Amino acid sequence: MDVTVSPGALTGEIPAPSSKSEAHRLLICAAFAPGTTDIDCTTTSEDIEATVRCLEALGAHITRTRRGFRVRPVPGTSATDNLPEARANALLDCGESGSTLRFLLPVVAALGRGGRLTGHGRLPERPLSPLYEELVSHGAELSPQGTMPLEVGGRLSAGRFELPGNVSSQYVSGLLMAAPLMGAPVEVCVSEPIESRPYIDLTIDALECFGVEVSAERAKDSSGKDACSYVVCAPHGLVSPGTVGVEGDWSNAAFWFAAGALSEKGVAVRGLDAKSAQGDRCVLGALALLGARVLRSRDGAAVCRDRLVGRELNVSDCPDLVPPLAAVAALAEGTTRITGAARLRLKESDRLASVSAALRALGGRACVEGDELVVEGVPQLLGGTVDAANDHRIAMMAAILAARCASPVTIIGAECVSKSYPTFFEDLALLGGTCGKES
Repeated sequence: MDVTVSPGALTGEIPAPSSKSEAHRLLICAAFAPGTTDIDCTTTSEDIEATVRCLEALGAHITRTRRGFRVRPVPGTSATDNLPEARANALLDCGESGSTLRFLLPVVAALGRGGRLTGHGRLPERPLSPLYEELVSHGAELSPQGTMPLEVGGRLSAGRFELPGNVSSQYVSGLLMAAPLMGAPVEVCVSEPIESRPYIDLTIDALECFGVEVSAERAKDSSGKDACSYVVCAPHGLVSPGTVGVEGDWSNAAFWFAAGALSEKGVAVRGLDAKSAQGDRCVLGALALLGARVLRSRDGAAVCRDRLVGRELNVSDCPDLVPPLAAVAALAEGTTRITGAARLRLKESDRLASVSAALRALGGRACVEGDELVVEGVPQLLGGTVDAANDHRIAMMAAILAARCASPVTIIGAECVSKSYPTFFEDLALLGGTCGKES
C-alpha cells in the first residue's frame, strides 16, 4: 500500500498507543504465571500479535477483551512447578518481530520440550550471537544460525551467562525472562558499557510485577572487564498480579512530539508515564536540546516549534528515536550529528542508510559517516517519494515530514506501520493530516 500525505500543519492532542515493548514482556510473564492475568492494553500491533501467537503455540490461552488481553498460562504452570507443560516441538512464528524471537528463544530452551522458531522479512538475517553461543554452552541444542525455522532442543540449565553490553539488550531481557523457568538461580553478567540499559530495566520491572526480584550490582566479567551482574532467584516461579496495565508507548509518541516540534501550534500526547523505565521518554529532552518548546504534564507532554538548532545527540540508549529526531534535525538551523547509532544497521532496514535516503528523497541533506548520521538542516523540504524499506519508523518519519514539504509525500510500502502502530495514519488525520491510500 502506498500513502500520499499532503503538506499542512499537524496540531492537536492524541492518546499514546500502548507500549509494545512492555506488552511483549507482560504477555510472556503472564503465560508462565499460575492463574489468569488480565492485561490492560488499549491497542495492539503486528509485533504484539506475533508474541501472542507464539505463546499460544506453546499452549497458553490468550483472548482479546474489551480492555486488552486475558491470559491463561501454559498448562501445568503452578506455584510449585517451574517447568510448565508446554507443547512439544511447537512451531513459533515470530513474524518480523525481533523482540519476539530474542525473548522467546531462551524461554523455549528453558522449557526443554523442543521447538522451532521462524520469522519473515529481515528477521532471519538479524544476528543472534553471542546469545546463541551462550545458550549452547548451557545445554541448548540449536540448528545453525541464519536457518529458519531455528530448531531448539536440549534444555537450558541455570548458572552464569556472560554477554557484551553493546550488542543487544534483548539478549539480556530474554535470559532474564527465561530465568524463572530454570528452577535455580541465574546470573546474567553484562560487560560495560551497556547500551539500551533502560530496556533491561523495563524487563526487571515486568518481572517484579510478577513477583520475581532481580538484583543488579557491579561485577567483573571473565576477562576482568567492568560489568553489571543481574541475578534472578525465583524458587516459586512467577506470580500473577491478577491485573496489570501496559503504559503508553514513548517510542511511537516520539513521532507526534517531533511533529509538534515542526508546528507552531504544537502537538500534545496524553497517556504517558513520566517516570516510565522506557528509555525513549528522553525524546523530550532531546527535542528541547534541538530548540523545541516542551511542556510536560501529569500524563504526557506537549511540544511546539521554537528556534530549532542542530546539536550532537548520542542515541546509544535510545536508537529507535533516530527517525523522529532526524526529521526535526532536517529542518533545524545548522548541522546535527547523531552518534552511538551502529545498531541501527540491524533493524527492520539498515536504518542509518534508510533514514538518510528518505531525507535526501524529500530534498533534505543527510549522509552516513561510519556509524553516525549527519543531518544539515534546510528551511523547507520539497516533497517527493520515499521508499519505507519495509521499516515502520521510516514510514512514520516521512509522514510527519510532509507537514513541512512544499509538495505531497508519497510513501511506498506504508502498510509497514502495522508492525508497531496500525492506526498511525488514522491518528495523523486526527491531527489534521490529509492522507490518500492506494492499494
